[in-house]
Amino acid sequence: MTFEQASLLILLGLMLALFCLDRFRIEVVSIAGVLAGYILGLYPAEGVFSGLASPVVITVIEILLIVQVLARVQLFGALVDRLLAADPPSFVTIGALSGLTAFISIFMNNIGAYAIALPVALRIADVTAIPRRQLLIPISFSALLGGLVSLIGTPANLLVSDALFRATGRGFHFFDFAYVGSPVAVVGVILIAAIVPRLFPKSGEEDAAPGLVMDRQMIAERRVPHGSPLIGHGLADCRRAFGIQPHALIRGSRFVSPGKGAVIEAGDILLAEGPDVLFDRLSAKGVLMLESHSGAYGSDFVRSEAVVMPQSTLIGSHIESLDVFRSRGIAITGLSMRSPRIEGRFDDLALSIGDILKLEGPKHAIAQALEECECLPLAASHDHTPPLRSFWPILLFAGGVLAAATGLLRPEIAFAGVILAMALLDFINLRAAIADLNWPIVIMLAAMIPLGTAVATSGTAEMLAGGLGAVVPIAQPVFGVALILFLAMAITPFVNNATVAIVLTPIAFELAAKAGHSANAYLIAVAAGASLDFITPFGHHNNTLTMSIGSYRFIDFLRAGWLLTIVSFGVALAMIGSFWI
Repeated sequence: MTFEQASLLILLGLMLALFCLDRFRIEVVSIAGVLAGYILGLYPAEGVFSGLASPVVITVIEILLIVQVLARVQLFGALVDRLLAADPPSFVTIGALSGLTAFISIFMNNIGAYAIALPVALRIADVTAIPRRQLLIPISFSALLGGLVSLIGTPANLLVSDALFRATGRGFHFFDFAYVGSPVAVVGVILIAAIVPRLFPKSGEEDAAPGLVMDRQMIAERRVPHGSPLIGHGLADCRRAFGIQPHALIRGSRFVSPGKGAVIEAGDILLAEGPDVLFDRLSAKGVLMLESHSGAYGSDFVRSEAVVMPQSTLIGSHIESLDVFRSRGIAITGLSMRSPRIEGRFDDLALSIGDILKLEGPKHAIAQALEECECLPLAASHDHTPPLRSFWPILLFAGGVLAAATGLLRPEIAFAGVILAMALLDFINLRAAIADLNWPIVIMLAAMIPLGTAVATSGTAEMLAGGLGAVVPIAQPVFGVALILFLAMAITPFVNNATVAIVLTPIAFELAAKAGHSANAYLIAVAAGASLDFITPFGHHNNTLTMSIGSYRFIDFLRAGWLLTIVSFGVALAMIGSFWI
């Protein structure tokens, strides 16, 4: 092993670990990684930013821009309204919503499909007896399944196609992925719609208030009022007697040591964690009180919730630094967060993807703030962008898909034409749309491409393929394909699928070359495996958001996804064997 190969493997391992920890913004990790690669001599200076010119990155940007327009057409919501009017059984509603999500994910990236389906799922939970927990995992998984079907369904497909084009002069056709993706998606949607209602049955509280999530854990600071039953109790008594987990007790401007002699006094501030609705109940009973908002009696005053999206500018920020809210008179009254690290006071907490903010203040101010910081409201929509009554955007997009699918135009050219037409017809404001792009994902993708190229050019892929070939009988193509598919599915629950595709694609090429097989089957296995991410909440942003919004636990994804993962592996391997080997 050369120094170049060793340094590349260490760098990639470190980056994958940082991606898994989710302690740093993904674009920061990616930029640091690509610069480190240059310092280590893995590629020349002109290779550092070569990813920005990649057709893959350009196509992803174009699809993200087009999704902004298609989301305003609201065709998806209209179809669901027709479904609800027929009052079908819960299984049919879940299956239909999942199927529609998978279908639209064929023609746009997974996050875009999920973002379109999410408000519809929340509305269904509000107007039916189906709880959120039976709807959100299915649409998250279905968005991933639908992305398997087409070239543009997920960046992983674009990446392996681009690698094949650079190696052979001919990439995959638009629906080449459908031979494997369609059967996997159909079986997966049916399976997940069947098992989720059994895994997350309705509780009595959910029956009383459809769509209400009762067990979401929230962190908040509340003052202990005079006469509170908490006065005189120790911190250790809070969980047993009142159902909340204390994290800090503040008296005046100092922290009270949680020793055995420490008792709660009137006027203390308690930083605690507990079920969402429990804080309202404790407030009603005079146990803990929220400082009253100055505009609480105004006609425009509302309480709202919003989730931190992957592209949000709030990621990594501390509560105390969120001037986007405070400057508009908006109070942050609670936080449902993924990170278990709770240090200091409430204002010291840092935000990450999927965290849910509880807000109160003027309705119009909350709408403006959420639009500015790119957070998604979970109650009534605060989006001031008017819906589109025309179906021309869908027709224009269909034309771009047709041009790409028939080979008339390369995807990046076809979708550039779609965006131009939308701009000329005033369906999109390019300046505003570009500002609203999911730039962290774009930057991560562009930064990882040079590192993926280095895996191939440095001989690292050949070395790894040789090691794998020594322990697996790759003379039989099905074993080599099964190995690549397994590796992709094993890594993607912990790392985003684009990174998995970038790292494994050169290894797949080398493994196919050593076995004397066509690389097509191996690349299809990379693309499929990289998107079959069902057993953790942090491998894909859709799952991360779902965990927060639906108040799922980590184990819930394993419960819902393990069987789907095994079945998907079997179906995908069988389809690759039938059509590509």
